[in-house]
Amino acid sequence: MEAIVNIAAQLGIQPDHLEPYGKYTAKLSEELWDTVAGRDNGKLILVTAMNPTPAGEGKTLTTIGLTQGLNRIGRKAIAALREPSLGPCMGMKGGATGSGAAQIVPAEDINLHFTGDIHAVTSAHNLVAAMLDNHVFQGNELQIDTNRILWKRAVDMNDRALRRTVIGLGDGNGTVREDGYMITTASEVMAVLGLAENRADLKLRLGRMIVAYSTADCMITVDDLQATDAMCVLLRHAIKPNMVQTIEGNPVLVHGGPFANIAHGCSSVRATRYGLKLADYVVTEAGFGADLGAEKFMNIKCRQTGLFPSVVVIVATVKALKYNGGVAKDKLTEENRTALRAGFGNLRRHIENVQKFGVPAVVAINRFASDTEDELEDVLEYCRAIGCDAALSEAWAQGGAGTEALAKQVAAAADISDAAEQFHYLYADDVPLIDKIKTVVQEIYRGGDVRFTPRAARALQRIEAEAGSRVPVCMAKTPYSFSDQPKLLGAPEGFTMEVHDVRLSRGAGFVVVETGAIMTMPGLPKQPAALRMRLEEDGTVTGLM
Repeated sequence: MEAIVNIAAQLGIQPDHLEPYGKYTAKLSEELWDTVAGRDNGKLILVTAMNPTPAGEGKTLTTIGLTQGLNRIGRKAIAALREPSLGPCMGMKGGATGSGAAQIVPAEDINLHFTGDIHAVTSAHNLVAAMLDNHVFQGNELQIDTNRILWKRAVDMNDRALRRTVIGLGDGNGTVREDGYMITTASEVMAVLGLAENRADLKLRLGRMIVAYSTADCMITVDDLQATDAMCVLLRHAIKPNMVQTIEGNPVLVHGGPFANIAHGCSSVRATRYGLKLADYVVTEAGFGADLGAEKFMNIKCRQTGLFPSVVVIVATVKALKYNGGVAKDKLTEENRTALRAGFGNLRRHIENVQKFGVPAVVAINRFASDTEDELEDVLEYCRAIGCDAALSEAWAQGGAGTEALAKQVAAAADISDAAEQFHYLYADDVPLIDKIKTVVQEIYRGGDVRFTPRAARALQRIEAEAGSRVPVCMAKTPYSFSDQPKLLGAPEGFTMEVHDVRLSRGAGFVVVETGAIMTMPGLPKQPAALRMRLEEDGTVTGLM
């Protein structure tokens, strides 16, 4: 690894504009923005994927490899990624810093606590919970209805036992009521951190978050609890983007970590803006498949920032295509060209969805060792047949050298793209919320209809009465299917999607639409990734990746 001051120097960043966290990690200072704000923006490249499968698609791997590839062909590129959550790292996924020859480092530090941003979000979130319950205990001047407290507690770990809890038990410990926990990356505080433009915007967004309703049916906000300034104190360093590097010595910004199946699933606005001023190309990713992360990137992040991607890279794998074509997980390494072709519908759906925003798409075929030449050629031939550029990505085995062909295609598409002219949203600001939801379901998922539970219908009416309809919708659904049914694979059509609740994330500036069995606190699998991790005698960590 290179010292972080040397990595930053590639972008013309002086040491005085870095706040080091050890030798290999640093935060970018507030003063740096003042020196770069007047520069023209580079090109924004969004990496998304097919619907995820148990085999893993390698979206982060491809993002890192593409950044390395762009730099190898002489393009000044920087990656912008989300911060890994301890929940998935200790649970099913393991580390989230790439692998093989396409990694960001120091991987152990990034995966484990990093610079403390997620801990700061956890603390700020739980401060609100503590101050809310304390306010009730100390006399309840705001007349908070304890049956209508919306604010749960948070922890950055998968812990299903905490989904529903009872607090206040024992004499003198406050009101006994049902409560619960969410994983920190599902917290609105995390969404706010990711979307805030600066400290002033962060404070404004935090203050208007809704935590409860009063007995007079009035919303109670963080500002009402007078907790906003203390939250800003806790988040004073967390708002600054973090800089690390790829194993080939290319700069990477890692900042923010909202989940894409619950929140908007993108790295922070601040990291994106810094990257666009510091490099010619910013390669960023959106969580899960294009039906979740990419749709939200376009309709939420782009809408709030006025930034638009010049090209979208869709990661596909032979394994994912066969899985969507009906092959069981334990058979995915066997050649099966019939099932492969049966899975093409899922890939085509994602390509079409990206193109609906007026953005060109390039397919990156992330190569696995078990892929046969015939299977890979089938995918390339299919992409050519439908008029979509595609290239093999061998980032895992070869790093940037394995993504040069992909990098050339992506750079060429980005260079001729006029994002500001070509880009358009899926729906207009002034469309009623119910129509926005139906548009996403019918246009992106290809569902036939939407069924709203009475609870969801009442919530929609209330939100429009309180906040109007000029906010985007943030769909919370399973990432494994276009539908709200995880096992409905491929490219289903005509299904009915059920919306069971709707809630206003007033600070983040969007409406969360909950479908299916989505939940804000995951559980650990039968064999958690934590079982493989070891701290060796020499202090090195094994089993994390």
